[in-house]
Amino acid sequence: MPDFTLPTASLEAAMPVFYRYGLHTASDAVLATALHTNEADLMAQFPSRELLVHHAILADMERQKREHVELFAQYSSAVERLYGLLQLGLRDLAAVPGQFYIDLQTGFPKTWEAAMENVNTYSAPQLQQLLNDGIRNRMFRSDINIQLVTKIIVEQLNMLLNPQVFPPDRYNMREVFRSIFLYYIRGICTDEGARIAAEHFARL
Repeated sequence: MPDFTLPTASLEAAMPVFYRYGLHTASDAVLATALHTNEADLMAQFPSRELLVHHAILADMERQKREHVELFAQYSSAVERLYGLLQLGLRDLAAVPGQFYIDLQTGFPKTWEAAMENVNTYSAPQLQQLLNDGIRNRMFRSDINIQLVTKIIVEQLNMLLNPQVFPPDRYNMREVFRSIFLYYIRGICTDEGARIAAEHFARL
């Protein structure tokens, strides 16, 4: 393994470059500029594109976790935290071109495996814990199937950003977001949880 000198946070800067130019086709020169280094040092530190993509994706996962910590410090209720997670997820997914995940899955299978592992070991348990907390605090209904609701929320977010389902030139994505999640979240909420959810969705 190379001796990594670029801070993890710096590697996040590679992601917009990959989104714009592609995982395979983004040039080393543009990547080096984004990472505030030069091509020679970049290649010395990451001798293969696979290695650079892998560590950039890992850095982006850590960035998301830091944002979640900040979000949870800002909001105390499970409903507000769920709303905030959905907003962050929507913002991140909106920046990713449709071909990106296909290229990641087919061209960088080890990194794709790490991303899926992150969903299974971090994202899904986080949602499940949030739902459990909401049930205990009487924000969510006690009869919901936590595992099934977690799966549905993840798939709804993926559906929202699927341009074949909701072409951006035909649909207002903010309104689609409200229409999908406002009614679903209200459906799993108690009366008190639904009141808090409605307050947040009214700000969209």
